[in-house]
Formats: sequence, structure tokens, C-alpha cells
Amino acid sequence: MRPLLASISEPVYAVLRIVAGFLFWCHGAQKLLGLFPGPQGPMHPHGILLVAGIIEFTCGILIAIGLLASPAGFLACGEMAFAYFMAHFPRAFWPIQNMGEPAVLNCFIFLYIAARGSGMFGLDRIFYKRPETAQASA
Repeated sequence: MRPLLASISEPVYAVLRIVAGFLFWCHGAQKLLGLFPGPQGPMHPHGILLVAGIIEFTCGILIAIGLLASPAGFLACGEMAFAYFMAHFPRAFWPIQNMGEPAVLNCFIFLYIAARGSGMFGLDRIFYKRPETAQASA
């Protein structure tokens, strides 16, 4: 059976990559720049949160613009897995119980981006053009 939105799967993937990258950047901007303060005010990261903020800020931009999205997605996936096992898993086994669903979902979205690459509307298409495949003449 053909997927319902198969004809627009490339632009839909591009939107997924851009939105996921932007939201990841927002987390980094919150940690590093004090933007988007929560109910307890701006964050003041140090140690592991500072490293997380740098990864989120940098990888979020790269994923959103589609530049080196595959390695950035892989690093973001790893950070989300690390965050889940450090902050959520010790509370309870199931993500629904330990409030870790966002970390797990982000982890797998970034894993998919790492596997798929930048796709449509990504700057990788401009900077890393693939050579045309030679066609054999009959």
C-alpha cells in the first residue's frame, strides 16, 4: 500500500529536520544565552549542562540549516540518550513514569536525521554536491 503522503515525503522530512533542529537550538540558547527562561528564571549552566548547551546550540543550527546534518544528528542522538539515562532512567524504568518521553523521542528523531542526512532544503546540497553518475552508452 502506498503511503498517503508519499508524493510530499521529501518536503515533510525537510520540515521535520528544520523544526527539530530549531527546537534543539532553543534548548541550547536557553542554557547558553539565557533565552526562553522557565518559571524559575534563566539557567546558569556549568559542567555537564554547559557541554549539553554547546551541543544543543551547535547541532540545532546545523540540523536546522541542513549543514553536516548527519554527524550533527548523530551527536544530538547521543546527547539525548545520555540525558535520558542520566536524568530520567534512575527515577523509573518506563519513560512514561520517569518523564523521559521527550528525550527518547528526540533521540530517535535525531537518529533518523543521522541516517537520512540533510535532504531537501539543506545546505549540504550546495556545499557537498555529488558528482553525476556516468550513464553507460548503449
